[in-house]
Amino acid sequence: MWLAAAAPSLARRLLFLGPPPPPLLLLLFSRSSRRRRRLHSLGLAAMPEKRPFERLPADVSPINYSLCLKPDLLDFTFEGKLEAAAQVRQATNQIVMNCADIDIITASYAPEGDEGTGTLKIDFVGELNDKMKGFYRSKYTTPSGEVRYAAVTQFEATDARRAFPCWDEPAIKATFDISLVVPKDRVALSNMNVIDRKPYPDDENLVEVKFARTPVMSTYLVAFVVGEYDFVETRSKDGVCVRVYTPVGKAEQGKFALEVAAKTLPFYKDYFNVPYPLPKIDLIAIADFAAGAMENWGLVTYRETALLIDPKNSCSSSRQWVALVVGHELAHQWFGNLVTMEWWTHLWLNEGFASWIEYLCVDHCFPEYDIWTQFVSADYTRAQELDALDNSHPIEVSVGHPSEVDEIFDAISYSKGASVIRMLHDYIGDKDFKKGMNMYLTKFQQKNAATEDLWESLENASGKPIAAVMNTWTKQMGFPLIYVEAEQVEDDRLLRLSQKKFCAGGSYVGEDCPQWMVPITISTSEDPNQAKLKILMDKPEMNVVLKNVKPDQWVKLNLGTVGFYRTQYSSAMLESLLPGIRDLSLPPVDRLGLQNDLFSLARAGIISTVEVLKVMEAFVNEPNYTVWSDLSCNLGILSTLLSHTDFYEEIQEFVKDVFSPIGERLGWDPKPGEGHLDALLRGLVLGKLGKAGHKATLEEARRRFKDHVEGKQILSADLRSPVYLTVLKHGDGTTLDIMLKLHKQADMQEEKNRIERVLGATLLPDLIQKVLTFALSEEVRPQDTVSVIGGVAGGSKHGRKAAWKFIKDNWEELYNRYQGGFLISRLIKLSVEGFAVDKMAGEVKAFFESHPAPSAERTIQQCCENILLNAAWLKRDAESIHQYLLQRKASPPTV
Repeated sequence: MWLAAAAPSLARRLLFLGPPPPPLLLLLFSRSSRRRRRLHSLGLAAMPEKRPFERLPADVSPINYSLCLKPDLLDFTFEGKLEAAAQVRQATNQIVMNCADIDIITASYAPEGDEGTGTLKIDFVGELNDKMKGFYRSKYTTPSGEVRYAAVTQFEATDARRAFPCWDEPAIKATFDISLVVPKDRVALSNMNVIDRKPYPDDENLVEVKFARTPVMSTYLVAFVVGEYDFVETRSKDGVCVRVYTPVGKAEQGKFALEVAAKTLPFYKDYFNVPYPLPKIDLIAIADFAAGAMENWGLVTYRETALLIDPKNSCSSSRQWVALVVGHELAHQWFGNLVTMEWWTHLWLNEGFASWIEYLCVDHCFPEYDIWTQFVSADYTRAQELDALDNSHPIEVSVGHPSEVDEIFDAISYSKGASVIRMLHDYIGDKDFKKGMNMYLTKFQQKNAATEDLWESLENASGKPIAAVMNTWTKQMGFPLIYVEAEQVEDDRLLRLSQKKFCAGGSYVGEDCPQWMVPITISTSEDPNQAKLKILMDKPEMNVVLKNVKPDQWVKLNLGTVGFYRTQYSSAMLESLLPGIRDLSLPPVDRLGLQNDLFSLARAGIISTVEVLKVMEAFVNEPNYTVWSDLSCNLGILSTLLSHTDFYEEIQEFVKDVFSPIGERLGWDPKPGEGHLDALLRGLVLGKLGKAGHKATLEEARRRFKDHVEGKQILSADLRSPVYLTVLKHGDGTTLDIMLKLHKQADMQEEKNRIERVLGATLLPDLIQKVLTFALSEEVRPQDTVSVIGGVAGGSKHGRKAAWKFIKDNWEELYNRYQGGFLISRLIKLSVEGFAVDKMAGEVKAFFESHPAPSAERTIQQCCENILLNAAWLKRDAESIHQYLLQRKASPPTV
């Protein structure tokens, strides 16, 4: 899943009473006190309201589910019939299954023969809920303007039990025969291809659609969709039928994803040397969808913005996003679906791997994206930021209760997971890595596996100590800071390396400092793109001799920013590297890594922030989009911090000075021969200059916005975000009203989201309130409310306070809407982590103690830690930053 949402749910038990299973079933409800009293009168113990979590017993397991569901798209209910072929592995007087928010009508069990098999029959009813989990309803508008609902599913992690009673654990696999009874004018889809479609005897307006039997699979990967859709289709070169389902009338917008999917399936087949095991794959855009996408086997569900591309109205970043998400979900068809983690502790195996190989796939399909450099900014540095906190967690987390699963759908499982796999791939080499992957997938296909199983396969393929190395990265949280100093010894360079845990708060405080086995690469200015030496640092300190390095040559650690560590150079080594930024002799990804390490060292109080600002000024000649993107992100963090001071305007002047030269070089309009990355860079730079109030940019943005609104000259998709942001930030109530009108008129969800994300830039208090009210209105889809509120919190100091108050005032509605799942965590993170006053950490902590959000507990702790870190950073460096900016103003640097 891409940024998956999951939710806690209570198991309900189907108990067989008496000696070897009679046909009588009793369903124990966990919440009804009336039912509990009845059970006591029967001499049975009722289940406690809160009980410690237990995995399902292994004495009975499913072989096949024959499942028929009949959703009612008007009353938002569904009827279900389940016949499960079960295997009794040891004598028992009960069958324990998972079930939530479902009412059982009848249930029976009949043994068959002497082989310990039998058939479990259950009739049940449930609600098509509006919580974007389980079997739920998704609102859409027809081309004629009528509001209708589709019935769709989202089961990961523990919500299949909301659609049908089941053994809802990843290791309890079975085959599925699924049938759907649906209105005859609706599309019905499931994991497999349709094998029969016939009139439903009881109602001439309904049809029964039967799907082929699935391979052995986990419940969280089952899916069904009933609604109105158009599609485009093709066949991959391996003969797999690929379809992209879109809203009616928008089939054209599925073509880009179709092209990516048709290239991706053969790429993975060749990479893994294992064929795609199903006859078809459908990719479908769902209107109301909490996650980015979900890898259901053979029926992958997506947010509309993660699948649909309009050739005229989609921006370059949207095309790239769709390519990455398609690559991610299709990788899961092998890694996660064919071979599945044994339990949620190993979730990172699924998500970390898919988050790495999606980049490999996009690099194959679109080499012009320079996607691996973007990986460092999008995933690697994001993971390091989170993993430096005391409230981080190891990649492998022992998971018990389902609510704990929700907490680990985060940047550690996804981005750190991807980063350490990237490091591992580099350490092993592509040939042995592919060989090991094939061994792993072949050995465990249609089964379950744990992290150790993957290490064993890769170890056998490469002959390297994979488990020993990787356990230091997956079983303990955090990562090392490598300190390095150098000494010239005749014609050689002696490097002294030492490692210690990198902490966001500065130095590590604890008894035994953790150690890592660190694959280290070292390059020199003689050949900046090649490693002169590769070593495995397996001790706290070590000396390394680089042969034949001249005194005037620089030496750099972590070529390509592949190793998951930060580097602190001695002053002399750093000084020798800085010209490589100005003259671009350092490769882009190394320029990015150097700047990002320095910024993080300053945040942690290890070096002064002023030193980093001086280095940032050396990027004046920088041409690379991703380097600018990372620089922009870090300056944004610093701007947010300094919004708590009275010299916020001075840091905006600094931003304008840094970004003006590249802005002038790029201009507003694409030049002949420009490509994808130039478009991304132009949008980034103009947005940065516009937000900072750069006069010429602001004037041009206003002119172009006026022409756009009046229909004289429609803005290109790549310029819309920066222009919208600029005019809103420096606009008034009229500007906001025009923007809300554009939002209402937009036919494409991408455009609606584009507007929603920038609304928070508005500065006037009454307009901020208007935006917050809009966030909870019917105009905004439930999953997008979070980005509107988050945009307000990130827009200004007043916005941050207003967003936090709004969340507290509307907590009941927001929590009820998102409950478990990653959206509640994201809402909290976006809203509060920009604060930089100690007492705010206490206020946030106190609020969530009286308003618990179990699936966001770790996020809340991380936010409170970040607030305290921000406050410490401000106290430590605010005055020196101010003095530097004043001094700069008095005597501007010569470039």
